[in-house]
Amino acid sequence: MIYEISNLLMATSDFFSFFRLVNYITFRAIMAALTAVIFIFLFSKPFILYMHRRCLLDQVRDTGVRSAFDKSGTPTMGGVLIIGAVLSSMAIWGNWRNPFLAASMAGMLWFGALGFWDDLSKVRRHSGDRGLSERTKLVLQGLFGLVFAWVCVGPWAPVGPELASKLYVPFYKYPLLDLGPYFYGVFIFLFVIFVSNAVNITDGLDGLAITPSLFVMAVLGIFAYVEGNRIYSSYLYYPFLRNAGELTIFGAAFVGAGLGFLWYNAYPAQIFMGDTGSLAIGGTMAVVSVLLKQEMLFPLLGGLFIIEALTSQIQDKIGVQWLGRRIFFRAPLHHDLQYKGIAETKVVIRLWILSGILALIALATLKLR
Repeated sequence: MIYEISNLLMATSDFFSFFRLVNYITFRAIMAALTAVIFIFLFSKPFILYMHRRCLLDQVRDTGVRSAFDKSGTPTMGGVLIIGAVLSSMAIWGNWRNPFLAASMAGMLWFGALGFWDDLSKVRRHSGDRGLSERTKLVLQGLFGLVFAWVCVGPWAPVGPELASKLYVPFYKYPLLDLGPYFYGVFIFLFVIFVSNAVNITDGLDGLAITPSLFVMAVLGIFAYVEGNRIYSSYLYYPFLRNAGELTIFGAAFVGAGLGFLWYNAYPAQIFMGDTGSLAIGGTMAVVSVLLKQEMLFPLLGGLFIIEALTSQIQDKIGVQWLGRRIFFRAPLHHDLQYKGIAETKVVIRLWILSGILALIALATLKLR
């Protein structure tokens, strides 16, 4: 809104030339982050009170860790606040004609709506295990993945048809290979589903998922700034993606919203993000990674989410279903650490540190190529 109005005013008179600030990505990114933080601080307490009045509270699952039951009665669906903050911030500071922003917002809203439906089902059925079925969620996630893959590999791809199906890897300057539209489309489809569910699995302790998500989105925002700048991208041997810089502003809004949410989600949490938040965050990270051609960076940058997802799937699919026994004491990883007697706050902070280290290594790949 401000972006469009400012450019319109500058076009009508030199008197409004001071509005040229809105054409600087760094300025809009800072303002987008601040706007998102202010939104969270303004609306979190009324939202928490509303959720208490309507009894929209978290339905605790039996994880085998006793401390989990201390969290019963905490409002859920806090992802609505995160999505609302990002949406409001980008409505003010974003350029909605930008295809990168449109695709990222679509991913956030689709997965957020899916998570909201799942959370609401759990509340209505008074059970943390009776939300949407796994099949339903996979079908709806896959539906978005199909449409998104179709957009990304076609001649209308935001990155341009010449880069649409090329795969880049960390520490290497040039495309590793060209997968072609079909195989790259399948890759995008699977990548979106896996990443969105990995974040959902990680969200199990107060503040655990949101902080690593901030690291991921901050690093992706920096990559967006580099790849959207012809000079920086050429110097660092990255593909130049015209208009990708808008994702820096989007990432900044996400970081601002996440920081504000952490104020209320830190131990002991006053509100949980629920699947509304975790699926929205996961879907957003997947979409942004694909748009920036950084899918293969995610196993490093989002390594914590990968580990959490793998321990959960190994326990469930290989251990319980195939071998008939547990491989870990508990799964995913954070519950296994809790079961071994490590305090929740220590588990969370140590996993934050691990995630921060991985983010720094991922950031170093900007130069180490």
